[in-house]
Order: sequence, then structure tokens, then C-alpha cells
Amino acid sequence: MDYTHLGRSGLKVSRLCLGTMNFGPQTSEPDSFSIMDSAHEYGINFFDTANVYGGALGTGITETILGNWFEQGGGRRERTVLATKLYGDMTPWPNEGKLSALNIRRALDASLTRLKTDYIDLYQFHHVDRETPWDEIWQAMETAVAQGKILYAGSSNFAGWHIATAQAEARRRNFMGLVSEQSIYNLLTRDIELEVIPSAVGNGLGVIPWSPLNGGLLGGVLRKERDGKRRLEGRALETLATHRDAIEQYEDFAAELGHEPGDIGLAWLLHQPAVTAPIIGPRTQGQLDAAVRALDVTLDAAALARLDEIFPGRKTAPEDYAW
Repeated sequence: MDYTHLGRSGLKVSRLCLGTMNFGPQTSEPDSFSIMDSAHEYGINFFDTANVYGGALGTGITETILGNWFEQGGGRRERTVLATKLYGDMTPWPNEGKLSALNIRRALDASLTRLKTDYIDLYQFHHVDRETPWDEIWQAMETAVAQGKILYAGSSNFAGWHIATAQAEARRRNFMGLVSEQSIYNLLTRDIELEVIPSAVGNGLGVIPWSPLNGGLLGGVLRKERDGKRRLEGRALETLATHRDAIEQYEDFAAELGHEPGDIGLAWLLHQPAVTAPIIGPRTQGQLDAAVRALDVTLDAAALARLDEIFPGRKTAPEDYAW
């Protein structure tokens, strides 16, 4: 396993991040334990979760599963760079969501309890809060750092200017600010190349892409469809219909390179500026094993250029739409 620094921080994380959103609603607790143990065996030390994860089982369930896994001991917590998130409403009651100082304090303590740990390595804002001033947010985070409850702060689903504003306000307070941004990013969805990635590079943030295979559409969906192994519905089916020709070219090119389509999609991300670690969200052990294969895929300049032909990207703003 290769490791890299998370943004400009001194923290080293694996080039793949284990996403845990399926733990609970899709994957049983014993199977989740097995996947996390296997992730450590592969050298994956970076795990991502959120306080709202749990699906129909209820908010907080996924964090509870991780806490039960940590409780087994054996160095599980010590070997894990633990990232969780807050923002979404945990109950309908006021002040149970977003980024007020009150919710940061309550949500953090609740996550620590569920995770059965006394600190979180990376505490992330799951979305920008347009109703709370940065002075209030950073003061609450500074307090949490001083208390030893969190070590680093990160963002998720921020625009480029949100990152720039957050960092400017943090610098004004002599606070480190954000070290990472978690955004949707894959060959099909490249909008963050306009402003988020340039902002992340300019402000020293590592990018942690979520949905690296666009909900499975970049994981060999056409072949699985032909073999009767996958049936798409709703938005995924509409996206496939729109991009079927490109996805067919992509799957043919992956075969030409001698790799699985999903391996190419993950490997492509690992070649992109500022990308620290794509978030893989396995429901099964087999899906984890498949994701790790991407670490052995090297794409040369010609291969990267061909992928850009199939899935055209975005230039940095304003050159993407102006001179």
C-alpha cells in the first residue's frame, strides 16, 4: 500500500479510503467487521463515515458498527485514521443539524460515544452551512481541537469559493482550517475541475472523491447488464442511456488495456491533481478485493488522453467558458 499526506498536513493516509455508508443498511455487522479487518490487512488505514449513515435502520447505526469494531481492540483504532462528518439533521428537533456551535459540540460528543473513541482524526462538514458565520464555526472547532476531541477539519460538497472563504477566515484566526475536501468526482462527473480542484490545490487541501465509479456505471455495467448480473433503475438508468456510447467505448478500452473497467476508473482518479484517496464503499469482501486491484494499474499519457477523449473533462475556470 502506498501512503500520501492528506493535503498540506503531516497526516499520512492510504491511497484508498474505506467508505462505510453500506455498513448496516446493506452489509451486516459481522460482514462489516470482516471487511474492515481485510482493509487493514491490505494496508488501508483511512476510514470514512458520517453521523447520519444508517439508512432505514436509523441515523448513527454505521458509526455504532465502527465503534463496536474498535472495541474489539487489537490496535484497530490506533491503526485507523478515522474520518466522520456532521451537518445532516439527526432528529427533527431544532439545532440537531448544520454547523452551529451548539450542534458541533453535541454532534461531536454523540459521534465519539457511538464510535467508542476519545478523538476523531478528521472531522468533516458534510455540506456548506450558509446560515452560520465562519467565526462561529471555527471558534467551535478550535475548542474541539484544544480539548483533544478532533485533530483536523475537512469539508465535503463545498464549492471552490466556499473553500477559499473558509481558509481565509481560518488564517485570520491563526487556525489551520481545512485539510481536505470530499466531492463527487469520476470520469463521468468532472465538474469540480472547474474551480474546486484549483481551490483545493491553491489552499493546500487533499481531494477525497466520493462515488468514484458513478454508482457502478464505470464498473463494467454494460457487460453486467448483458450477463443479467445488474439491472439499473431510475437516475442510473437515465444516465446510462445518455452516456451509453461513451461507456461502451470505455469498457472496450479497458479490455484493450487488459484491466477491469472499475480498475481503470479508480486508477484514473489516482492520477489526478490533488486527489488523495478515492472513497471505495464495498458491500462485500469481493468488492473490496476488486477495488484494491486498481493500485497496481498505471496509466501512461496516451491512456489518460484516450480517457479524456471518451469522457471530456473541464478546464480551470474561466478558460473553460471564456478566454
